[in-house]
Amino acid sequence: MKILWASPFFLHPTDRGAQIRSLGTLRELHKRHEIHFAALNDPANTEGPERAGEYSTTQTVVSHVAPKRGSLGMVPQLVASLWEQVPLAVSRYASERLRSVIAAKMASEHFDSIVCDFLACAPNMPDLSRTVLFEHNVEATIWQRHASQAGNPLKQWFFTQQAQRMEMYERNVCRSSRAVIAVSDLDARRMQQIFGVSNVASVPTGVDLDYFRQPVTSPKRQGLVFVGSMDWLPNIDAVRFFLGQVFPLILAQRPGTTFTIAGREPTAEIRELAAAVPGVTVTGTVPDIRPYLWESAVSVVPIRIGGGTRLKIYECMAAGLPTVSTTVGAEGLTYNDGKDILIADEPAKFAAACLRLLEQREAAMETAANALELVEQSFSWSAIGRVFEAILERNRLEA
Repeated sequence: MKILWASPFFLHPTDRGAQIRSLGTLRELHKRHEIHFAALNDPANTEGPERAGEYSTTQTVVSHVAPKRGSLGMVPQLVASLWEQVPLAVSRYASERLRSVIAAKMASEHFDSIVCDFLACAPNMPDLSRTVLFEHNVEATIWQRHASQAGNPLKQWFFTQQAQRMEMYERNVCRSSRAVIAVSDLDARRMQQIFGVSNVASVPTGVDLDYFRQPVTSPKRQGLVFVGSMDWLPNIDAVRFFLGQVFPLILAQRPGTTFTIAGREPTAEIRELAAAVPGVTVTGTVPDIRPYLWESAVSVVPIRIGGGTRLKIYECMAAGLPTVSTTVGAEGLTYNDGKDILIADEPAKFAAACLRLLEQREAAMETAANALELVEQSFSWSAIGRVFEAILERNRLEA
């Protein structure tokens, strides 16, 4: 197939979960198909365009700078968002230049499939009726959860407003698209129920088993680790919850326990929270996340706000690292609670699960072994790529 793939950003540096999912999928598709990749790119990011040949046949770069969350550059967009009907999380990636480039390609060439990667890229697609939408989350659900967890009345008002706009926008885009690909059966059902989408299919999340496999000479495992982009609101909320309500319970039972927060662009709030608690380290952006997985004893996923699936859980499993997660944190994933992962939502239960894995080596090793077996059997990128490919074939455009 000849596939036009549009994205709101390039896939390197690969420091967000959804980028990992797109990269794993595209690498598999690129083995058998022509991939024509068109995306926005901050000119400061030279790695993205330079490495795009790893997963695509041709590359189209459109310069675009989306202000970072929390920066002064976001202020004008925040103000404008009060009157816009398009939600802020989408409008910040809208580009007339990318839209015109894609329109020209669609007019001059025949593509067997056109993929809009992420809802945020939808404003840049000239004809959604010919486009397959790759949805990494049910975005409306995430914003609704933001609103429910916001303690500040002003934040609650803003999140509620954005959630309402996101639901309307997401419903319209999903219904207008040729087909929708969700990242779990749960997300697919939500899209059917909330948006009334009929042509929706799900593709599970994959993991690079060889890349994450633990070396024979790994150091002794110790401490807790949380992995995730630390400029993403659900991850910020997760760390806030863990440091405020869970970690103190662990320290009371097991003084000296360490906690590492590994992920890109931690906010000032995260650094301040970490500095106030003994044994907590904030790494910031790291060139390779694997050593942190191989050196830690337990991975924690205290997510309370979310959608889509947590790729990091499968990566931890592939790295031989036992995991404790909330129900929301593991939402949409295939797992057996108590066998290959421990699920806990209340602070005391979450702390108890962590302590069990920290203090009972046999339980930790058994959980890790079961988890590794799970991902080895079902979640290789090779298998995932074939599922994605079949969906595109079913929705192939006529010549």
